[in-house]
Amino acid sequence: ETRPLSGPWISKEGPGAGLLPCATHCKASSNVSGEMMVPPSTFFLTCCLCFLLLQGPRWQIQLQPWAGPAQSLDEEAWRFLRYISTIQIACSHMSADSLATDSSPADKPWLVCLDDRFGLAHQIRSKQCRLYSLGLGSDDTRFEVSMANDGCEVHRFDPSIKSAHILESQRLWYHRVSIDWRDPHPALAAQKPHSNTRKLGSILNEFGHHKIDVLKADLESAEWKVLENLILEDVLEQIGQLIFEIHLHWPGFEVSGSDSSVVRFWYSLLKELEQKDFRLFHSYKDLSKPQLFLKKAIFNASSCYTLSWVNTRWK
Repeated sequence: ETRPLSGPWISKEGPGAGLLPCATHCKASSNVSGEMMVPPSTFFLTCCLCFLLLQGPRWQIQLQPWAGPAQSLDEEAWRFLRYISTIQIACSHMSADSLATDSSPADKPWLVCLDDRFGLAHQIRSKQCRLYSLGLGSDDTRFEVSMANDGCEVHRFDPSIKSAHILESQRLWYHRVSIDWRDPHPALAAQKPHSNTRKLGSILNEFGHHKIDVLKADLESAEWKVLENLILEDVLEQIGQLIFEIHLHWPGFEVSGSDSSVVRFWYSLLKELEQKDFRLFHSYKDLSKPQLFLKKAIFNASSCYTLSWVNTRWK
């Protein structure tokens, strides 16, 4: 006697979700004694498909459990805000000015960790550091200029600049490219072969770069979908330190659902970073921006935070 294997393959709950464990389906093909309850060919095909699904590219992130039984905004918001305000790893030498001594690093949003155990200081001294900066028209490039002056090869991606590529100084490049969470549709790309929208992974391949020592991003609410793309396509493994400005006044581009499910999605993205061995070493709450959380003045939250992580497995 045979019976169909259970499904479905994909969990579709919330704005992000993941594959159900395939082991469940293979286990469903046998009884408690380990005897197969489906034909061997079906069992073999099912488990091979499971293996390929688990080994192949992920389509969705794994959502964390709800913060509380009520699945309320209050529960999700307090968990999320506590998480982004709690330093996970101590960094003794933080600086916004590369190797220069900064008298008050806590007051600066863009900080790198220069502790020797993480290697960035050595990379800068040996002129082998690479920094990618993703932005949308910001005039403040002091961080990028400082890193370039101290030995980093800096690539600033900004769709608002006039020329396709500008060499501003010996180590500072500007590129008229917008970093997105998807590449252009092939049909549109054929009509516009010089389209200036790319995924970060595609840019790395085009430039022949295998590692980024520092990735700085201020994407004006596109950061959530870009971060999701970096997670799903395993681009994070190529990044040493991650500095993201996050915006909380609305869900962000193409993030939808109830307020509580949106915050759960944000939290789940950041937990994915932690599972990839990234640890938060600095959190900056911008008091100069509107103090709004999903369009409401609640939770004593700012609409804008800058978070800095270090990849503890970076070599």
